[in-house]
Amino acid sequence: MSGPAKSEHPGLISPAARDALQNWLSQQRALKGAAENTLTAYQGDVADFLAFMTVHKGDAQGLGALSKITISDMRSWMAQTRAGDVGPRSMARKLSSVKAFYRWLSEREGFEPTAVLSTRSPKFTKKLPRPLAVDAAKALLDCVEIQSDRPWVSARDVAVLTLLWGCGLRISEALGLRGADAPLPEVLRIVGKGGKERVVPVLPAAQAAVAEYLRLCPHMQSDDAPLFRGIRGGALGARAIAQVMADARMQLGLPATATPHAMRHSFATHLLDAGGDLRAIQELLGHASLSTTQAYTAVDTARLMDVYNKAHPKAG
Repeated sequence: MSGPAKSEHPGLISPAARDALQNWLSQQRALKGAAENTLTAYQGDVADFLAFMTVHKGDAQGLGALSKITISDMRSWMAQTRAGDVGPRSMARKLSSVKAFYRWLSEREGFEPTAVLSTRSPKFTKKLPRPLAVDAAKALLDCVEIQSDRPWVSARDVAVLTLLWGCGLRISEALGLRGADAPLPEVLRIVGKGGKERVVPVLPAAQAAVAEYLRLCPHMQSDDAPLFRGIRGGALGARAIAQVMADARMQLGLPATATPHAMRHSFATHLLDAGGDLRAIQELLGHASLSTTQAYTAVDTARLMDVYNKAHPKAG
């Protein structure tokens, strides 16, 4: 995403506004280490906003005009965006992107961004993670182990899913491992979202699963090649693992929420169930904010309250 912005809304964004957007994105990358997916979302959100303002006002908006955006203008943008089947969660993200851009722009251009920053985000209910029960996670791994007619593929899929469940890795992090990472050490250094590095203990079961996959894998390993390979030897894609999970959950009668990411959720929830410390789990997951990790504590609230009501001396 270096260089000029891609040709989103050609003619609807003034050169000055487009340059400002690119400068802001460059700063987000250089100073804040924003991930490329985040930058792509930022660019699309702000470009859509700038293009709307051009149509809304009847002229491409230079920096001077952008500094005079009103609360009424903001309401019009939100109404039009929501009318395009954009849900509350996506609308909140778009507004957050625009606000972040305006904070930077107002500091640089010396204007007061109150109208933009005071715009309220739509309310939405956060979806709680849906972890698998311990026995379901074990059954899923057992099912995956016998799913392929190629033993090395089965071993590969088990190894990937064991890393998600046993180490709390994101699917992108597991598939990002290279040949140089094998044999897996007792501790892995993982670079996650936004370039944030964390240290992750590797369970013996995960080490053994990866070792078994490498023993059976027909493709030559090298330090700079992907650790996990597709059938033809290229890098294994996340979609292939998602399909493996879909096939297994269908056989086991598990819900559609039993996805690769659910294995990572299960890692966190099962640690919490065993008495794990929330801040330690935050570090293991690589969450920037403890509030993200705290979502896991809400998953079993009903079960915990049931136990409390049955077991607490005052509950009788």
